[in-house]
Amino acid sequence: MADLFAGYPQAMQHSSAYDEMFTPDGALRADYAQVDQVLQSLSLTDVQARAETMARTFLDRGVTFDFAGDERAWPLDIVPRILAGAQWDHISAGVAQRVAALEAFLHDVYGRMEIVRDGVLPRSLITSSAHFHRQVHGFEAPRGVRIHVSGIDLVRDDAGTFRVLEDNVRVPSGVSYVLENRRAIAKGLPEAFTGSQIRSVEEYPRRLLSALRRTAPEGVDDPTVVVLTPGVYNSAYFEHTLLAGMMGVELVEGRDLICRGDRVYMRTTEGEQRVDVIYKRLDDEFLDPLQFRADSMLGVPGVVNAARAGQVTIANAVGNGVADDKLIYTYVPEIIRYYLGEDPIIPNVDTYRLQEPEAREEVMDRLDELVLKPVDGSGGKGLVIGPAATGEELRALRKKVLADPRGWIAQPVLQLSTVPTLAESSFAPRHVDLRPFAINDGEQVWVLPGGLTRVALQEGSLVVNSSQGGGSKDTWVVDQPGGSDRQASAAVPWSTRRRRRAQRVWPSAVHAAPPAAAAHDEQQQQAAPVQRSRPGLEEREGERRC
Repeated sequence: MADLFAGYPQAMQHSSAYDEMFTPDGALRADYAQVDQVLQSLSLTDVQARAETMARTFLDRGVTFDFAGDERAWPLDIVPRILAGAQWDHISAGVAQRVAALEAFLHDVYGRMEIVRDGVLPRSLITSSAHFHRQVHGFEAPRGVRIHVSGIDLVRDDAGTFRVLEDNVRVPSGVSYVLENRRAIAKGLPEAFTGSQIRSVEEYPRRLLSALRRTAPEGVDDPTVVVLTPGVYNSAYFEHTLLAGMMGVELVEGRDLICRGDRVYMRTTEGEQRVDVIYKRLDDEFLDPLQFRADSMLGVPGVVNAARAGQVTIANAVGNGVADDKLIYTYVPEIIRYYLGEDPIIPNVDTYRLQEPEAREEVMDRLDELVLKPVDGSGGKGLVIGPAATGEELRALRKKVLADPRGWIAQPVLQLSTVPTLAESSFAPRHVDLRPFAINDGEQVWVLPGGLTRVALQEGSLVVNSSQGGGSKDTWVVDQPGGSDRQASAAVPWSTRRRRRAQRVWPSAVHAAPPAAAAHDEQQQQAAPVQRSRPGLEEREGERRC
């Protein structure tokens, strides 16, 4: 049997990235022993046939995406990404810590703004964010939960250290592909599951429904939950339908709901039915034409007032986007210390704040070496990779930054870690990132074991967007026999937070990282697969792309 990994060690030498399956000297890492044994027992023809079977599984289930106008099966690589259970417990704790701190932050900035009073963040930093919505100032979220669902993007640097690339607490998408990837890989590589203690991902829909029901308005014993979608042409519509079906709740559009007397009702064939919890899958600006965009045909007039009156829960809460602001991101380590009295478990990627003169001056001298990102961008939109940009592009970028320093951050070009990926006639190293998903029900933050691994399928590319040729991998959290099966992390109550003044650091400080972790610079958020995509509509419909 031919060794499918014969040329892999040599290919690794072309990059300084941390490889997750092999050590720098070409030795197999222990966590991949079972997968390696199964793959080595197969021929290239067998592997390719199984990959085609997985692709057909996605086509049969309608899990597709649009690539240059062509409808294709969601690209899943046959080699899973494997994380040891102990390592995942550390990641899970770090994600839960971050969610708890951002919950406290949102509660504060839409309330008394004590973090501003204590000098940790300037008021202008918050109020100048495009997603800080004064319409919900003073709003008290049911059970104190604003971030019901979050997706915290992680990358691994060349030392193997996990770092947070960005926070997604508005409308994080992509979890449906975690569920579908596991279903498909179980058919494509079933032997690898034998004897492996792989943590299940099937609990996610139940956990999500439970959290949504637990955060219903006070006094509602049997809440009615709905998933609010922008419609069939949204880039994440498949996910909306899948989650609604798996939770056993109605999938609705804005035209299906009506507000009357600060209550929300759903139009049904049997008359109107009261709605208690809305899991919204569109951006705030499209949610309520009475409060935001008057031309929106996707939302529900009056729904924000209904939420303010305590008659309906909106998940995720309106106004969460201020915590997604990439300039706010640079302060999250200080936010964690301020509200929780703890050091961050997972560090940030080092970042320049371009509103600070010293940082801006250095970045202007190094534009061709750095990655610049708009603070309110998503899906890689507006991102400029200095080493790959033309002189004309850099000159235009310089003008934009100098005209609006608040609107940009800069980061070094970091290598993502690599995992073996099927590339024609062999396996080759390809760069990956990771989006763990967390659910907060008001008592604890539960982190889905594994998350969404996105992979750049082109050699040397850091682009993980499916719309630009990227793909994905099933992410396994594997326990040793008799090892930990812990999957939940307790959120820290706000009453226990300790306030302390935090120094602003530029660039953001490099915190001590646990062994066997790692980082990268974002470079591109993947566009979620779609059942059928119409150019331009995704933006108007307001769903963030994963």
